[in-house]
Amino acid sequence: MSRITVALFTALTCASANVFAGSITGEAGAGLSYQPRDPSGSRYETRPVPYLDLDWGDVSLSTDDGLTWNAFKANGFSAGPFVNYLPGRASNGELRGLRDVPDMGEVGGFVQYAPADFWRVFASVGQAVGGGGGQGGVLGRVGGEVGYPLGGGVIGSSNLTAHFADARQNQTFFGVSAQESQASGIRRYNAGGGLQNVALTQSFEFALAPHWSLVTSASWIHLTGSAADSSIVKEIGQTNQGEVQAAIAYKFN
Repeated sequence: MSRITVALFTALTCASANVFAGSITGEAGAGLSYQPRDPSGSRYETRPVPYLDLDWGDVSLSTDDGLTWNAFKANGFSAGPFVNYLPGRASNGELRGLRDVPDMGEVGGFVQYAPADFWRVFASVGQAVGGGGGQGGVLGRVGGEVGYPLGGGVIGSSNLTAHFADARQNQTFFGVSAQESQASGIRRYNAGGGLQNVALTQSFEFALAPHWSLVTSASWIHLTGSAADSSIVKEIGQTNQGEVQAAIAYKFN
């Protein structure tokens, strides 16, 4: 998982779909995202992204949650392990002089309560793996999501998630060592742990044809605590960030 890319992630998904085609449900597709190029919001970029929301038995694969296994299920509760992809950072442009951060994997566990298909609350804790010396750390999420029909084949959903990180993980993306400060001109900063950001996402799905739909989403991301106080954010980044995505998806029966 240490050098996973979006292309590899998609390839593994396609392979899984072929193996489990007889029982797979959900949606898969591809689209574009306009988003911050790194967690500090130093600049934005447009990149291709997969759209994944697939289930086969007790195994699920989604763009946000990664690959999860419902090892325990009862009365709307589920829990189990997961693996996910964490994008890295190329330290060029305004970030020149800071260390590159490689793509990493996240391995951990989750718990979820979803008594109905249209809403859920969830929490997860994971360990970032595959980073360079001193990079990576512990991450956590707590959030909720609700879906609702809007008529005319349009389905909406709203998601509010709080993201946490320990000092090591925050230092990976928001800290500046003495050497990095000298090379980049950005003030030295030691990041601490705690609440990293709060993200609110509004999504809509529009039916286009049998089995096909257009999926769109817009997110507002607000950095908090040690992440918001980072010298990187204050000098070249943004505390309030946005992200928009659109994808064409195919729905499996």
